Order: sequence, then structure tokens, then C-alpha cells
Amino acid sequence: MAWLELFINMELILEEKDADDWLYRGEGAANLVLGYSGSSSAFVGKVIRVSKAPLKKSEAVTSATILTTHEQLLWKDMPELVICSSKEMISHFFALHVMCPLLGYTHIDAGRQVRVSKEFLEEVEKRIIGLRPVWRVDAAKVNTFCDYALLMSDHSLFSHGLLSERHCIAVEVKPKCGFLPFSSFIAEANAIKKKVSRFKMHQALKFHQGEISELSLYDPLDLFSGSKERMSHAIGSLFTTPQNNFRVFLDGLLIYGGLGGYSEATCSLMDACERGKEFVSMLDGVIKASNDMRLSSFIELVTEAFHHSGVLNKLLEVQKLDLFDIEGAIHAYYDIISQPCNICKNLHDEEMIQRCSFFHSLPLEESLKIVREYLISVTAKDCSVMISFQPRRAGEMDDMYDSIYLTSTGQSFNYKHYRVCKNVLMPLNVT
Repeated sequence: MAWLELFINMELILEEKDADDWLYRGEGAANLVLGYSGSSSAFVGKVIRVSKAPLKKSEAVTSATILTTHEQLLWKDMPELVICSSKEMISHFFALHVMCPLLGYTHIDAGRQVRVSKEFLEEVEKRIIGLRPVWRVDAAKVNTFCDYALLMSDHSLFSHGLLSERHCIAVEVKPKCGFLPFSSFIAEANAIKKKVSRFKMHQALKFHQGEISELSLYDPLDLFSGSKERMSHAIGSLFTTPQNNFRVFLDGLLIYGGLGGYSEATCSLMDACERGKEFVSMLDGVIKASNDMRLSSFIELVTEAFHHSGVLNKLLEVQKLDLFDIEGAIHAYYDIISQPCNICKNLHDEEMIQRCSFFHSLPLEESLKIVREYLISVTAKDCSVMISFQPRRAGEMDDMYDSIYLTSTGQSFNYKHYRVCKNVLMPLNVT
């Protein structure tokens, strides 16, 4: 397994004494992110992603998570995945060997493995517990059984950001699913899926369950539309109700948006709420506009970058690998695990029964392809997009980065964008 050494720096080991240099940045369902504040050249400008363990299963979680027999069959053409012996390695190699070829190596960061001691993880857990959203603390803790964390570039900074007197602002967006499913295998009772975005339906469910206090006006269909007007509306809606889908960083520090929870404070786009005022004030050295125009200029800047970069186009293409929706792909799943299809057993619509029989007559390789592409699509629907900006000096030419012109302020900005796959390689199960 010598090829593994290309991606695991055996010399870098984070010990208990290093925990003080890593600051809490936020978290998702499966991982939390720590930013580096120390002086080691190996970690300056980096973040690490550390796995979490559900509390109700914490005693059973170890670093020896191995693919099931059926998962090995599913990914048999990718031996790098099949022979991995831990969840962390599997996630890394899935990003590197599956998502990078599809989304492009230039704008996706698969990261690399770095060793972490149990004492380091235990110390991190103690230091950050008071900073995490309460409901996240109740659900999971740092997985102290891990041997590795994922080391990645801090995309909220430019490569020279720590050495520059110019400020850098970065926006992280979770775009979510950007299309309406078109599968003919969607049951009539679920036809709303063809008319209302998955995000909007989840918003209604979370509101009903009390997970959020306000429905977001954001609709992914607007952001993926390609229309500047609709994209601007989408960015404005994300700013108004960021929840866990919109964050802004200034020089690498979070200044707006949530740390990983749903019950985040919301503020009106136009109303002079205190949080909005603070945000506008912080952008004073970056966007040269009056206080009452700086927010609209910020939204214009982000909209221009999304529109100009085309960063969402490839993401949408990969999301659309989901040709059959879960209501179709589930039939292929039952064929892979060689079990009677529970879905067909409970169907009463003769036309749908005939339609779904299509899946059960497919060769195994076709069933594997359908499920594989469905799982890849699910990963793409959960990707984040990070866009970072830095004002250009007058007359400056920088071939390293793309640039955009902000009409409302007369400024030019260097910008870069990355897609970050956070929760990769969904497990092969229906529970």
C-alpha cells in the first residue's frame, strides 16, 4: 500500500499540546472544522476536518469502519476505496478518485490525511464544546477513536492573504439541489417533488418540527437558473435567513452566518437590525460604498462571481446523474443486495408495477451503475461552494486569479472558487 503514503504525511502528528492552536470554525452532520491560529509553516493557511461520533453510538465507533460486502461490490472498479480500512480514508479517497474527476481537480480540494492522537482529539473536544450549537452537542461528539483528520487549505484566504495588508472576504454557500426531479418512477402521491424544490419542502418540514423559527425565502432553483436577477434574489434570501447555508468570513474569521445550527438569528435584508449594521461596518475596508449601499454592493459582488465563474454548472451536471430519483434507484438497490423488493410488494398501481419491473430485468452492472450515480449525486447535492475576494490595486495585474468588476463601486476584485465535498460516500442502505 505504498501509494497511500503519497497522501498521508507520516511526519505530521497533532499531539495534545497542539490543540490550543486549532480554533472552532463550524460543523455539519458528520464532521467539524478547525482553523489554524499557530505559527507552524506546515499548518498556516490550513483547516482540519475532524469526524464526529453520534452519542448514542459513541462506544461502538472505532477507526476500523470498513465497506460492507455490497458496498465493495458497488465500488469494485475503484480499489483505492475498497481496501481502505477507515471511514476517514474512505471519505478522502472518494473525494479524490470519484468527485474530483467529475467536478474538476482545479476547483475541488480533496485534502490529505494528517495523523491525530487521541489526546489531541480529547483536548479539542473539551476546548470547543462551549462554542458548538447546543443541539449539535446533544447529537454527537468528536470521534476520539480516529487516527487521522483531513488537512485542507483554508479557502477563506488567498495564498498570500496572511502576508497582505489587503483584506479578504469569503462567502461559503450550500447551494443544495438545483433541479426538479423528472423521473417517471415518482409516485403520483409524491408529484409535488416535480414542482417544488427539495430545499423548500425540507424548510416546511423543519418549520413544522420546530427546527427553524422562520422559513427561508431562498430557492436553489433561483441560484442555479443562470439569470442574474434570480441569482441576486437567491443571495439576498440566503443573507436574510442564513441558517446553516450561508456564511461570510473576513480575513479567515467568521463574521456572518451560523456555526452549524438551524436556530441562528435572522435579520432583514433592508431593515437596520443590529447584526446587519455590524456586518456592513466590517466590510468598510473592503467594499468602497456608503453604509446604506454597502450591503447591496456585497450581494452584487457575490452574484457576479457566481454568474461569471460558472461554478454551479458542473455541480448541477453531477447532481443530475440522479436520473431515476430515490423512488427508482431503490429498486436497483434491492437487486444489488439480492433481496425481494419491498417497494414493489406494496405497490397497488398496475401501471407503476409494470414500469418498475424495468429495473428488476436489468443486468447487475446496470443496477450498480444506477445506485452508484445516485450516491454520487447525493454527495454533489450536499457540496459547499466557497468564493473568496480580494480588492485589486489600481493597475495591478494578477494572472493567478480571475477578476470581476463591481460596477456600483468601481472596484476590481481578484476571486477564486472551490467546491468542498463535506459528507462523502453515503452508506449503501435504506434506513
